[in-house]
Order: sequence, then C-alpha cells, then structure tokens
Amino acid sequence: MASDLFIDGLRPRSEKQKELGSFTAQKGRFISGKTSVESGDSSVVRKKHTDINKLVEKKLDTSKKIDRRQKSYERDVLGIEEVDLEIDSDDIKSVNKKYRAEKKRNKKKKKKFIFRHKFFSFIIFPVLILGVVAYLWGDSIMLKITNGQSGLFDFLRTVVTGNATLNTGSDGRTNILIFGTSGYDMAGNEAGGVHAGAQLTDSIMVLSIDQNTKDVAMISLPRDLKTTTCTATGKINELYFCANKNNDNELGGANRLRDRVSTILGIEIQYYVHINWMSLIQIVDAIGGITVTVDEDINDDWTKTYIKAGTPVNLNGEQALGLARARHGTANGDFTRGNSQQKILIAIKDKISSMNLNIGDIINIANILGDNLRTDFNSDTLYAGAKIFTETSFESIRQIPLTGAGTNYFTTGEIKGISYVYPTAGIENYENIKKYIKQSLVKNPIILENAQIEILNGSGIADIEKLERAELERSVFSVRKTGNAPSGQYFEKIYLYALTNKPATKEKLETYYNIKAEGPESLPSGIDTNGIDFVVILGVGYSTE
Repeated sequence: MASDLFIDGLRPRSEKQKELGSFTAQKGRFISGKTSVESGDSSVVRKKHTDINKLVEKKLDTSKKIDRRQKSYERDVLGIEEVDLEIDSDDIKSVNKKYRAEKKRNKKKKKKFIFRHKFFSFIIFPVLILGVVAYLWGDSIMLKITNGQSGLFDFLRTVVTGNATLNTGSDGRTNILIFGTSGYDMAGNEAGGVHAGAQLTDSIMVLSIDQNTKDVAMISLPRDLKTTTCTATGKINELYFCANKNNDNELGGANRLRDRVSTILGIEIQYYVHINWMSLIQIVDAIGGITVTVDEDINDDWTKTYIKAGTPVNLNGEQALGLARARHGTANGDFTRGNSQQKILIAIKDKISSMNLNIGDIINIANILGDNLRTDFNSDTLYAGAKIFTETSFESIRQIPLTGAGTNYFTTGEIKGISYVYPTAGIENYENIKKYIKQSLVKNPIILENAQIEILNGSGIADIEKLERAELERSVFSVRKTGNAPSGQYFEKIYLYALTNKPATKEKLETYYNIKAEGPESLPSGIDTNGIDFVVILGVGYSTE
C-alpha cells in the first residue's frame, strides 16, 4: 500500500501518473527527436518545442547527479518513474504559459497592422481603389460614345501627345452629321415600352468646320424630305431605321443617312454624332437651364411651346425639348424646328462655356452623354474636336438657311395624301442646293452675306439687264431677279441703292461700279423690293463693254 501513495501528500500514485501521463508521452516524443503538429503560428510552435527540448535536456543532466539510492527509494517506495523526475507538470505549465503569451503578442501585432501602416491604409490604398473605379467608369463611357473604337487609355494617350486632327474633305473643311432620335434611351424605350417612331430621325443637321479659320456653319435638312427609303412613305427620316431595324446596327444606320445627306448637299461628310433627344431634358437641367432667342413666333399647341420672336427666353429641360420638337403654329414648320434645334445646341455650348463646372457636374454630364450619345469618333478625333470647340466662339456660328427670303430651295406639298418637303427644282433634283451650299461654305464675306440683288433696265436697250446679271454672277454676287425700271428719266449710267445693311456687298458693288450707293429713301417708286437687299438700275449710255 505504501508503494501506491506519495509520502508528501499521501495521494494515490495513479493520480500522479494521470496528471503527468499525457506529458510523459509528449516528452518521449521530444527526446526521440519527433515533433507533433500543433495549430497556431508555426514560428511560435517551433520555439515552444525548442524550449521543451532544452528543459528536458536540463532535467536529464540534473537527474544524473541524484543519488542512485535516492532514485531507487523514490521509484520503489514512492512509485515515481525516472521520467517524472526529469520533468513535471509545473515545468510544462511554465512552457505553455510562455507559448500562449507569445502567440497572443503575435495575434495582437496582426490586428494592429492597419494602424502600424496608417499612410498606406488610410491614404494610398483608398486613392488606389478610387483611381481604379474612376478609370473603369471613364473607360466604359468612352467605349460607349466611340462605339467600342477607343477606351479611356487611348484618349489619355492622345491628350499627352496632343497632335490629333480631324479629317477634312477636298475643300479643306470637316463636316459632321448630327442627327437625333427620341426615347428614354438609345434603344427607344419609353414609359409604355419601345416607342414606335424612336428610330426615326427627328432632326438632321450638318456642322461644317474650317480648322484653320475656325469658321463654323450649320445646315439643317427637313425630316419630311422626300427620298427613296425602305418604306412606301419615303421620307429621309426613315433611313437610319431602314439599316437599324433591330437596334443592332448603329453604324449601318448612321452610314445610310450620311450617304444620302452627302448626296443632297454635295459635300463630303467625315463623321457623325447620334443624339437621343430625350437626354436634352437631363442635359439642360444639369447646367441650370439655357437662354434662347428665336427668329419667329412659335405657338405650338402639340408641345405647349409659345415663344415670341426676338425675345430671349429661359428654358428648363422640358421646355427645351418642347422647342426642339415644335413645328406646328410656326411660319416654316419643319424648317423652323431645324432652326430652333440649332439654336438650342448653341445655347447649351454657350452655357457650359460660361460655367465653372465642378467634379460633380462633369461626372453628371459625362454619365448623361455616355448613355445618350453615339459617334464614329475615336480617341484622336474626339480630342481634336473637343479642342476645336473650346477654341471656337459659338457667337460666330452661322446658320445656312435653305428656306426664307432668297433661299427657297425647298417647297412643301402633298403626294398621294402624304405631306412632303422636296426641292423647288423638282423631286430629288439637288443641283441648285449643291451650288448654294458650296458657295455658302466658302469663307468669303460676299457669299456669307448672301445679299440679293435686283437689276432693272432703264437704258432703252433691250435685254441688257440679262447681260449685266451674268457679269455680276461671275463675280459671285447673287442676283435675285431682273426686269425693266419704272417709267422715268435715267440719265446716269448706273444707279445703286442699298436697302439693307450688308457692308461687304455694298463696298464691293461701290468699287465694282465706281459710285456711292444711295439709301432706300432715294429709290424710285413702283419697284417691288420684297426680299431684295440692293437695286441696280442701268441708265442711258450704260454699256457692258
């Protein structure tokens, strides 16, 4: 019985063995050079094993000094094994305590990494994340606008090199077709589904730019212009739809319309821009409204647009869209609408130019354009175009009218019950229009003023006014009509009257005839001056020689 009890505590030897038993096996593994796999930090585990091995070796060295008789007594009487003398539970607890403390310190270090690297964690890393997000956002917008031709990286590369230019035609000008469709998005969706006429081009215009002189001109074509299309109706606003019926061929639709407009105007068109007119609401509201002055009264009940001519009006997004669509209750219908659309685009550009846009404004406008603008510009041409427009004063943009006093190149009428617009020279006869556009795009003040001249014969020589007309037209003057002068005495060779203020033409005529022009108050009575800027009367003794 004595052998089953500890003398110091009279505890059963079995309890002592149970307490130390688990470590006995563990110690044995360390002595034999084998290590067990433990969870936790590998470096700490290795340190723990090393510490235990050292402790075991130390205990073994100490045990050699114990009297063999004492060891025999403890083994035989007290029942303590040799291994128990080498290491006990207190030693194990000490090592484990050291191990747990070091493990805890390592864990604490890991949790505090973000605080030990504050500059990286709170400045560098967030900036990197924002930069990546901004780049991906900008890249997606650029890819949308350019129809996948160029991304943001291409655009930034172009900005750095700064050597991009726009393509030009044989006349040295760059012509851009701008057309608009309707709907809440580019697919033509509206509140009740896809709008039936969403792919019909409600507006068609050409922006013509001289990159050297910065001369910018705008030309609008009526959407009801009769031409050959894929439908029985046959209007020019159907051409984009004809090639893009399923909204899966944006470029094909734009090219179909571009080719026909080029044929009508007799000019090369290098690029196109497709705008969703519904986005006009968002754009105008985003910049706080625009100011527009129209040339004629507009009283359109369909769009609820009522504006007096010559009076500047402030428009919000809904009102601007109403004006862009207004053609009823106007003097010139579709031509009035085209003129209004030009004025709206100019007003938007003027407003943006006068604003100090912040980052939020830029992001908002970019988002709107990304969802509602398509073009065949790539990164180079997009940058070149933007640079030209920032350097161009839109106050100098001139509109080239195709209808109005002296420029009635189109007329309207019904064909088989359908209302159309077509050339005054005849359906699909565009020769006079081509000639007029070619002259109007030349940077010549005489051509730009487009003054209308009336030549009257008071010389008594038959048909001499016709010969004079040919002479003036060879000198790029525009002669509106000819005829005989009212009864009277015309003893001077030439009489010249300036009825309107067109200084370049006046100066040229005075030099041409070597006389000073008189005012409208001196004009003989009985002369029809409707749409006339200058009257030339050929007197007695006049000769074309």
